[in-house]
Amino acid sequence: MKMAHSITNCTFSASPAVKTFSGSPSYCCNVGKLQNSKSLNLSLKSSSKREKKSYVTCASAAVQGQTQTPLTGSQEASGHSSSKPKKVMVIGGDGYCGWATALHLSNKGYEVAIVDNLVRRLFDHQLGLDSLTPITSIQNRVRRWKSLTGKTIQLFIGDICDFDFLSEAFKSFEPDAAVHFGEQRSAPYSMIDRSRAVYTQHNNVIGTLNVLFAIKEYSEECHLVKLGTMGEYGTPNIDIEEGFITITHNGRTDTLPYPKQASSFYHLSKVHDSHNIAFTCKAWGIRATDLNQGVVYGVRTDETAMHDELSNRFDYDGVFGTALNRFCVQAAVGHPLTVYGKGGQTRGYLDIRDTVQCVELAIANPAKPGEFRVFNQFTEQFSVNDLAKLVTAAGAKLGLDVQTKSVPNPRVEAEEHYYNAKHTKLVELGLVPHLLSDSLLDSLLNFAVQYKDRVDTAQIMPSVSWKKMGAKPRTVSV
Repeated sequence: MKMAHSITNCTFSASPAVKTFSGSPSYCCNVGKLQNSKSLNLSLKSSSKREKKSYVTCASAAVQGQTQTPLTGSQEASGHSSSKPKKVMVIGGDGYCGWATALHLSNKGYEVAIVDNLVRRLFDHQLGLDSLTPITSIQNRVRRWKSLTGKTIQLFIGDICDFDFLSEAFKSFEPDAAVHFGEQRSAPYSMIDRSRAVYTQHNNVIGTLNVLFAIKEYSEECHLVKLGTMGEYGTPNIDIEEGFITITHNGRTDTLPYPKQASSFYHLSKVHDSHNIAFTCKAWGIRATDLNQGVVYGVRTDETAMHDELSNRFDYDGVFGTALNRFCVQAAVGHPLTVYGKGGQTRGYLDIRDTVQCVELAIANPAKPGEFRVFNQFTEQFSVNDLAKLVTAAGAKLGLDVQTKSVPNPRVEAEEHYYNAKHTKLVELGLVPHLLSDSLLDSLLNFAVQYKDRVDTAQIMPSVSWKKMGAKPRTVSV
């Protein structure tokens, strides 16, 4: 039995008063377990081939109940205050980091709009996955937020790869800052097969190019806050600087972009994003901050904890789940912790509460016109083995018998290496980090235990191999 899901020409109503634009992405897929197939049942159509289009955005409303109003970029420059809040467009605001960020900024008094094509939810249907936490529709989410706080978050449902849609969103909302989470963010997803690799690079690179053109055409003063990744750097045998490195070669010295050693088609898309952004800052005078983010863990922020309908997604599978979140779920259900290979892979990590704090700091302290700046956004470094030991110890305190096993590494990466990345710029702006503590691990484990009945243990083991991927599509069928 095969099932097809399509969001072509859907109408999403976020409030009784709506304004309709033209343009919508079209996707078609089957649902169930990944397996090899002779035919490609996943269709991810580019914007150039779209004919039927439908976008909906909710009507704007004044932000209520704010005690401090963030200033717009021009107000900050002139030193003048105003009751008008700074307007922030959160692209990808229905996702893991984007949703938490949108609520946080709204709660801080910013006027917020979410731009999203909701494709991340479609990926779950394609791959037979589900969030550990039940999550409601984006429309219900923003309605609940309005009912609890009196604050309105505007919705623009559509694909940023469609420039007509993105142009209408920019012209309608007129953002002072654009926070760009709107990319396919999973390295394993980009390594499933050729079609996902192509989709990842097209979606991420073209989408970001469109955002840059929209800023140039409609919001020249808009500050782009782009979510990059520490994975752009790879694992060099020297210290990782924040974006740039000063070198002396044959008696001459220069400061250059730090070398990039991406390890998946996803990470490569981020590298090209960084190059495009840096170029447009130089050529067009765009102001941009590239936040090279580490691995995010956690699920709750002050805002998402306010009501069940504001809950964030919590991925634990081998495609979208991050290491610490996966380990906590595995411990909760009695599955051995899945350490890839030798387990010495070391990365920068941060709590999702620090993700939203870092984005707010970047917005409040914008780049200058023409400036391309890079912040390494993480708070601590851990190896996979370090995380496994921490989860094992925390689980023992809760009476959980946590075991660990090494599984063949599906990735192509160094399993033992030097790693020392600088991360001072956000601290200098005022970041107060939430470090990984026993109490936080206890909270994460208890959270996983609370929802363990929702865990599909078939999704725990890695199913995507870097070396075995090929042009033959891996589709999903029941």
